[in-house]
Formats: sequence, structure tokens, C-alpha cells
Amino acid sequence: MDLELSEEEAELQANVRDVLAGICPPSVVRAVYEEAAEPTAIWQKMVELYWPAIAIDEAHGGLGLGAVELAIVAEQLGRATVPSPFLATATQFAPAIAELGSDAQRADVLARVAAGELTGTVALAEQARWDLAAVRATATPSAGGWVLAGTKEAVLDGSSADEVVVITRTPEGLGAFLVERSRLDVRSRLVLDPTMPMADLVLDGVEVAADRVLAEPGPDVEARLGRAVEVATVALATATAGTCRAIFEATLEYAKVREQYGRPIGSFQALKHRLADMYLSVERASSLCWFAALTIAEDDPRRAEAAHLAKAAVGECQRLVVGEGLQLHGGIGYTWEHDLHFLLKRAKTGDALFGNAVAHRSALAVLLGLAA
Repeated sequence: MDLELSEEEAELQANVRDVLAGICPPSVVRAVYEEAAEPTAIWQKMVELYWPAIAIDEAHGGLGLGAVELAIVAEQLGRATVPSPFLATATQFAPAIAELGSDAQRADVLARVAAGELTGTVALAEQARWDLAAVRATATPSAGGWVLAGTKEAVLDGSSADEVVVITRTPEGLGAFLVERSRLDVRSRLVLDPTMPMADLVLDGVEVAADRVLAEPGPDVEARLGRAVEVATVALATATAGTCRAIFEATLEYAKVREQYGRPIGSFQALKHRLADMYLSVERASSLCWFAALTIAEDDPRRAEAAHLAKAAVGECQRLVVGEGLQLHGGIGYTWEHDLHFLLKRAKTGDALFGNAVAHRSALAVLLGLAA
């Protein structure tokens, strides 16, 4: 595997960064925080540029690219703390449809996602856990299909997405259902980062017709669903790594201009060591994210292991970088007026979603046979 971006991938990265600098400056992010502004113009521009279609097959109206290109866009979204439905729709919802849906469902739903006509998300988490073993929501057969029960937690864009892939459990195994968000009892959460809105979804009594079943409950669903979760996990990890890199770069620039005792604080040896530790942590996390994206792009058998490694490394990275970034900015780092807190809150949110470092270390230990 070549962990260096190709010429085309580097060009995509630069283009995405330039576009986001124009459509999502810090003032736009601040408006979301202070005025609850809706980022509709940002999403419209993404649709114009076919970003939702990046990793969707050409047969379904997409661009036919892969996990690496998806991660490139996600990284830049995290770097600029962009508020948009992209992460929920393109990295969670679309992969779930691609892995679980029938041919007809993929042709219909993915085509609408690629065209920007449909947004979606995945309802997986329960009891603050994103692993499949924690699913307790149920699906019961009925005359016309299935009846769902239970509550899904911390669903990204759960209060705004058009469609929701709901994961449930039956005695036969896990199942997946496509449900219109308007049919669910949506309870918005008070979140640390309003650019990453979340909601709890109450399923009790929701009926799902047979043609809205993505994956009939059974023993084979877990493996297919796991592949979709890996895509979502790696994309989120890469976005968080992008946020961590932005924190490091902002801290480094501040250390070059902030003077104490007549010298830039970055010239002090103790601070040089701390900045070096931040840099190494960001590079390690980013490298593991690119490795994980490549394993998915090549359908390498190590993809599950790589996804756990990437998310765990990013979680450890954000813990260091957020703490050091805040402290090395001194008193100004604590102020609402400084833009640093947008990055700090995005990094913390990205760590918590789809499992933090501790959860992924534990999952990796089980996967490698080191723990029961």
C-alpha cells in the first residue's frame, strides 16, 4: 500500500480545501453556534460539485470513486469544522444502503443521494455504544411487514435527515430497515458541537412495510453491516484527524507570534517539545486513517482491524492535541470570541461518535483474540 496521495488525490484535497475556505469561513461556523443558522448553502454547493456522489457506483449515478476519496473530503470537513449532512449521508447512510439494500433499493436510493435529492443517516447506537453487540431495539413481524420498538441514541443529523437506516435485533439476528425520519419520535440532543447535531429516535410502534426492509433479520446481516460501519468509522476518524491537524497548526502559528519576556513562546525549549509531541500524534493518527481507508478501498481482510486502530489513534490524538492546544493558547484559548473552541469541540465530538479510543482498543483486543 502507498500511503502517499496520488497526484489526482492531492489535487482533490487541495480543491476541496479551497472550496470550503470560500463557503465555510469561521464566520459561518460562528453563525451556527450563535444564531442556529442552517447551512443549506454549503450543502447546495457540495451537491453542485457532486461530493455526495463521490463513493457511489457509476451505475447508480455516482462518480465511482472509493474510500480514499471519501476520506479526503471528510478530512477537509473536519479541518474546517463544516456543518453539513455530508458525514451522515455520504459516509454512513450511503454505505449502509450499498451493503444491505437490494438491487432495486440501491438503484433508487443511491441515485437520489448522488443527485443531492435525499439525505440520510444510520441509527445504530444504544446505551452509549456503537458496537453491534449493544443493539437491543427489536423488530417483530406483522401482517404487512415489521413493527419496530426501542430507542436509538445520538443519531447524527437525526432531526433533519430525510431517511434513517434503523438497526434492530430479532432472535434470528440483526436486521436493517429504511424509515422516513418524519415517522419517528425525534428528540434532539443538547450537544457540545452544534455543527454536529444529534438526536435520539424513539421507534416504539413504527410499522415498516416489506419493501422498506433493507436486510431481513438473519445471521449474515452482521458481517454486511459491519462493513458499512467500518466505512463510517474510518471517515469519522479521518475527519477528526483533520480537526486535530488544524488545532496543531493554529497552535504552532500562535506560538510563533505570541511573545513572553521579549521572545516568541515557540522559541522556549519546553514548548518545542510539546509542539513536537502534538505533531507526532497528528501524523500517527493521520497515517493510520489513510491506511484504514486504503484497506477499505482494496477490500483488504485487515479492514476491521485497521478501522479500530485508526479510531483509537485519533481518540488518543485529540486528547493530547485538544489539551495542549488550549493550554498553549493561554488565556485567549478560553474565550468565546476566539475560533479555537470550534475545533476543540469538533475534535471531542468526533472522538465520542462511533466509539472512543477505549471502545476501539477493547474491540481490537477481541478481534485479535487477546480478550474474550
